[in-house]
Amino acid sequence: MIALYIALGALALFIGVLLVRTLAFKPKANAHPVDTAAVEFDRDKAIANLQTLVRCKTISYRDSSLEDAAEFDKLLSSLPELFPHVYATCTVQQLPDRALLFQWQGKSAGDPAVLMAHYDVVPVDEAKWEKPPFSGIIEDGVLWGRGTLDTKVTFSSVLTAADHLISAGFQPENDIYFAFSGGEEINGPGALHIVNYFKEQGITPSLVVDEGGAVVENVFPGVTLPCAMIGIAEKGMLDAQYRCESQGGHASAPKPHTPVGLLSAACCKVENNPFPFHITKPVAAMFDTLGRHSNFLYRMIFANLWCFKGVLNLLAKKSGGEMNALLRTTVAFTQMNGSVASNVIPTEATMVSNMRLNPEDTVESALEHLRKTVGDDRIEITALHGINPSRISTTDCEGWRRVASSVAATWQGCVVTPYLMVQCSDSRHYGAISDKVYRFSAMDLTSEERATIHGNNERIRLDCLCRAVEFYIRLMKQC
Repeated sequence: MIALYIALGALALFIGVLLVRTLAFKPKANAHPVDTAAVEFDRDKAIANLQTLVRCKTISYRDSSLEDAAEFDKLLSSLPELFPHVYATCTVQQLPDRALLFQWQGKSAGDPAVLMAHYDVVPVDEAKWEKPPFSGIIEDGVLWGRGTLDTKVTFSSVLTAADHLISAGFQPENDIYFAFSGGEEINGPGALHIVNYFKEQGITPSLVVDEGGAVVENVFPGVTLPCAMIGIAEKGMLDAQYRCESQGGHASAPKPHTPVGLLSAACCKVENNPFPFHITKPVAAMFDTLGRHSNFLYRMIFANLWCFKGVLNLLAKKSGGEMNALLRTTVAFTQMNGSVASNVIPTEATMVSNMRLNPEDTVESALEHLRKTVGDDRIEITALHGINPSRISTTDCEGWRRVASSVAATWQGCVVTPYLMVQCSDSRHYGAISDKVYRFSAMDLTSEERATIHGNNERIRLDCLCRAVEFYIRLMKQC
């Protein structure tokens, strides 16, 4: 009986600890004042600027012979007319591989800011679009076209905001650089040239802002408020190839296992044995921020991860999707090749998995994990392409405060949070010179709108476009 009382007491204490921690897990007070004063600028000009840029068919291809250099020249030659005050005030450099760098001189050269974007776009299947993708059509308050979201809106908004501020006589306290790439969609080296230039000049940015998260809804369990997701790191990427050889032969008399069969077994092993679960710094910060705004059940989970970490791991592992991608290295098998004839056993078969590496992993550690999981020396596993995860940026600095406060002022009522970006961007290169790199696409987007990025019918609401300009005006005023 005494043992029973002890057990009940321990259970009551355990439940009490969970409840106390849950009740104390409330949203934090905003430590920094947010200036919500209205921002005025020429909205019609902002819309016309993006419309002009969308009409430039700046599609980048890994095979450069497929590119139309005249379209890239057309875009670049339009910039002085679209942004005359920027060109009259800023120093402009064209670096190799379509890199474009502007320097807006501030009152001081210290603590410079770098605002990034890319002006190349991915190819389109024009037959599947409701509107021509390069005509810049505006209907019902929406501008249609490839690049309206990714990322000509950012490219145009940065320059529109600067042009407006310069025309009003504003000069930033510190230098501001506008760093643009014309080959981001093919992982071109343009951004790397700019980073190398900064290294050569001894320039250390106090903040870098590139594409990334956005203001979105229904992305975190139990949270009903809009969430402004600012990436403070991005996962790495690995295309792993699995290769198996045989003597070939006629398919009428196969051995027990063909190369394709062996690869299929390897595929099942990898899928059935996910990479280890990790709550990294960006994800922990997101849980700590958004978990406080969640409903009671989820607040209990995120306030007591010491207890429920295993449950979270199991849910993520079974469901996959975005939550799982935040918590581990993911593996998606995307390609397989075997024989060219249906009745011939292949002498060689290959398959490829596209992997997004958790910050706790590297290209080499991921390959070693795959080899141990497959456990078959007949299968050779190598890297076709690989990028290690980015450096994790700090949020305990003035750079983060400037970005976060500009977001909060532009999209009032949203919850601003750090997060781990699962895609790759040019900003990964900047980890070599700064730990203040933030990934935020200055837009509020629905899930339907996000789905058009790299897809059909990409388009942007005009009010969303104008808020992007407003965000950059607010941010530049703090630089």
